[in-house]
Amino acid sequence: MPTTDTDPQTATQQIIGRHDATMSINYGRYPVAMVRGEGSTLYDADGKQYLDLFAGFGASVLGHCHPDLVQSVNDQAQKLWHVGNLFHTEPQTRAAEAISRFGFEGRSFFCHSGADANVAALKLARLHGQKNKGRSTGGRYKVISTLGSFHGRSFGAMEATGQPNVYEGFGPLGPGHVHVKFNDLSAIESAIDDETAAVLVEPIQGEGGVNVPDDHYLADLRKLCDDRDLVLIFDEVWTGVGHTGEYFGHQHWQVTPDVMTLAKGVGGGLPVGVAHLSPRFAELFDWRTHGHAVHATTLGGNCLAMAVTATIFDVLERDKLVGRAQKLGATVIDRLNAFAKNHPIIKDVRGKGLYLGVELDMDESAGRFANAGDVVKACMERGVLINAVQGKVLRIAPALVIEQDELDRGLEVLEGVLAG
Repeated sequence: MPTTDTDPQTATQQIIGRHDATMSINYGRYPVAMVRGEGSTLYDADGKQYLDLFAGFGASVLGHCHPDLVQSVNDQAQKLWHVGNLFHTEPQTRAAEAISRFGFEGRSFFCHSGADANVAALKLARLHGQKNKGRSTGGRYKVISTLGSFHGRSFGAMEATGQPNVYEGFGPLGPGHVHVKFNDLSAIESAIDDETAAVLVEPIQGEGGVNVPDDHYLADLRKLCDDRDLVLIFDEVWTGVGHTGEYFGHQHWQVTPDVMTLAKGVGGGLPVGVAHLSPRFAELFDWRTHGHAVHATTLGGNCLAMAVTATIFDVLERDKLVGRAQKLGATVIDRLNAFAKNHPIIKDVRGKGLYLGVELDMDESAGRFANAGDVVKACMERGVLINAVQGKVLRIAPALVIEQDELDRGLEVLEGVLAG
């Protein structure tokens, strides 16, 4: 809806008014309406420009309107959009090949989101527990996940999430979910019983505050799951597709899971989820094993989305963006650690590659900020977009195509806000 000089409202206000009249108000949205993006730059309806250092919760891994992705969509849109999963398609096959090539040998199930991918993984864990009952009389079904984790908001993924505010009010919850402290192998070992089927962890906790485990944690977890015949599931919805300076987060520790779940960056902004299964566990989803489909989806793996997913891996490799993310991230950590020496409001800087967390000491803010969300708002007013979790941690996760001068400019704004 265009505006004129006599319009009482701005274009942004008009969009917000129409939104509030017609949409469910699930989100606490900022009073900003984005209308255009290019690379790491966004523009709102009133023409204000923003430097995007959070890239749509990590989904816009190649930035906004990357020309290769635009071309990929345009080319595929003129060929084939959707036929359903009773037929084979080239884009879906290319995407699955790329995930196996850059990740680990396995088979991909395509769906719509991280929650969908995690539900697929949880269902597979139960199939394993029923087939391999161990000392359980009724079959193993329990899944151990960690406090502070986030695995989605659908039933199943919601119960696996280690944050009570995600599932409060939705009881009774499904049984079989146990939460223990992150980065504590003994806590997981103590929680295992005769009914345990799987362990689900994020290689780096995201919503929990960008928490990086000790170097031995994932390797010890791999051995524990092997010894107890448990499915090891890595939720790589955030850490996959190059964000951390490796194609997938688990590669930092050279530990391979049985199941890897993906979303966000793997679709480049389109709704793509993936449960990537090692060959042994992929057999549990094989319809030939059961005589019928045990898990399926109508639109998962549609041709447009898969063409984009395959192209993302092409661009990551061609432009060497994964190694570049590792180098850029190291410069951010060094810069913010140097800043923290004179500004104790920064308590810790952590993460890998371009997936970083900056923990704040709110007592050192001299009353200027009640929480990290106030810092986010102050940066946004100055045209820089970041994120906050857990009330005290800033998240920085720009597109992997961001230029060094853009990153420096964004950090300069952040430092100015924190310094007052």
